Amino acid sequence: MNAELRMTSLGGEDHSTSDSAYSARSAEWLCGLLQAGDSFYPTGSYAHSFGLEGLVHEGAVRDRETLRVFVFLSVIPALRQMELPLAIHAWSAFRAADWTRLGEICLLSSALKTPGEARLAAENIGRQRAELVATMRESPLAKEYLVRAATGKWPFSPAVSAALEGCVLGAPLTAVLAGVTYATLAAIMSAAMKLLRLGQNASQSLLTEALREAPAIIAAAELVTLDEIGWFNPWLDIAAARHETANQRMFIS
Repeated sequence: MNAELRMTSLGGEDHSTSDSAYSARSAEWLCGLLQAGDSFYPTGSYAHSFGLEGLVHEGAVRDRETLRVFVFLSVIPALRQMELPLAIHAWSAFRAADWTRLGEICLLSSALKTPGEARLAAENIGRQRAELVATMRESPLAKEYLVRAATGKWPFSPAVSAALEGCVLGAPLTAVLAGVTYATLAAIMSAAMKLLRLGQNASQSLLTEALREAPAIIAAAELVTLDEIGWFNPWLDIAAARHETANQRMFIS
């Protein structure tokens, strides 16, 4: 290796060995988070529109502009005030092995979802992801969580399972939260392309715009205490509740 390439601006020290080891560790958890956030990962999230189909049926979301309103006035605030704070507190509880707190977070996560389909969707996705962590990662922590959840009859939560996977992979909290943010927004865009006359360029440009908010969303979420977690949008909840009895549906929820 050329000596100049091995030197850094930090006093000219050679960090090549330590940097390589750090990069290898980072690559492991980064690949794991990318895998878990992909629609190919079998959590069943691809079968859900997370309330969007109900809004499309109601005519509230009908094009790119109204989809943008939904993303910025509903999806992003829900991430900031609910899903990301749930993941943050669950991540801390997993690291401290605070099972009492984890049970409370699981119950809270389910209680925050008003429509029955939303609770069922979260339960199924959260359970599947936790089970995948236990089997594919061969994680004792995930296996213990599954046992305790079954014993305590805790509802499963996508946010809690994301925190669990991040802890098992050794990923930093910010990376876990970025993964949750991306997966949530990308799932909405993927569903929107099936429900609306929305091309790939339009959906990707909107996704890019929304993702620019990620640093601010994550920073704000880190300040939300457990007692302050919550987000209520009657516009979305009513549409999602009506979707449960719709005659024609493309998505489960």
